[in-house]
Amino acid sequence: MGRPQPYRQAVMSQKDYYKTLGVERGASPDELKKAFRQLALKYHPDRNKGTQGAEERFKEINEAYAVLSDAEKRKQYDLYGADGFRQRFSEEDIFRNMNLDDLFRDMGLGGEFLGSMFGQGGRRGGYGFNFNFGNGSRGASARAPRAKGQDLSANLSVSFHESVFGGKRRVPLRIGGIEQELEVKIPPGVKHEAKLRISGKGAPSPNGGEPGDLYLRVLIEPHPLFTREGDDLFVDVTLSLADVIFGATIEVPTMEEPKKVKIKPGTLPGTKVRLRGFGVPAHGKHHTGDLYAVLRVRVPSGDELTDDERAAIESLRARGY
Repeated sequence: MGRPQPYRQAVMSQKDYYKTLGVERGASPDELKKAFRQLALKYHPDRNKGTQGAEERFKEINEAYAVLSDAEKRKQYDLYGADGFRQRFSEEDIFRNMNLDDLFRDMGLGGEFLGSMFGQGGRRGGYGFNFNFGNGSRGASARAPRAKGQDLSANLSVSFHESVFGGKRRVPLRIGGIEQELEVKIPPGVKHEAKLRISGKGAPSPNGGEPGDLYLRVLIEPHPLFTREGDDLFVDVTLSLADVIFGATIEVPTMEEPKKVKIKPGTLPGTKVRLRGFGVPAHGKHHTGDLYAVLRVRVPSGDELTDDERAAIESLRARGY
């Protein structure tokens, strides 16, 4: 199914349809028709030959009336607003089933100019429909594009572990007034605030076209130990004074099993020890990330030390350590 053709610049007015016809938003069908007739008579090209801007104004009036005089199109316009409506309805959708020829004849005006006026090359439109705007053989062809339903969005909270390794989650959602439960695949390495697109799970189309899509905004829950930068993970590991002075073999937690790592004597606090390949697993075009153990030192307070320990430390200070 082809995508709706974009409006021509002349037709795609940014004005409010109600303002275009000069009526209130709650105007009745009779009030709409009366306003349209007055404006159509005023700006009809047969009465404004050579008048600059009259033809463009006349196009806007026809478009506004075609939408607001149709109960379903008016409902969609009120719901989505001008910009949202035009994203869902093509020019053909707007004028479908509108018999403007008869309306103009009732006013003593000709309607044959409409095809060329809207750039459709005569009485048969470039979208495959007649500018008689009737139904049946005079209406839109079966191949006419349908407006796509509205895209929807929701938040999806995932654990830190799921964001690293991926997984599946059953998510309850309410779509189009119907309670549903979707199985959502969480890709490994997904990032915070990434958007997952679920095709065809948005709002239904207003006129029988394809439904919209659902976009899930990923929110990653914090981990008590690990943080993440890109595909690398970071974890703080606390050492004692003796460990950094004399060196030690320590255990570094990973997302799976702890790994033993040797620390050299005299290692400074804040040193980052790299564990290759223990970060986020490879995904898509991304290589496997690394894990960095950030070394912290626990310094005891004075009241935790014995007299002998205090004396030993004082002797170190006396030697400039």
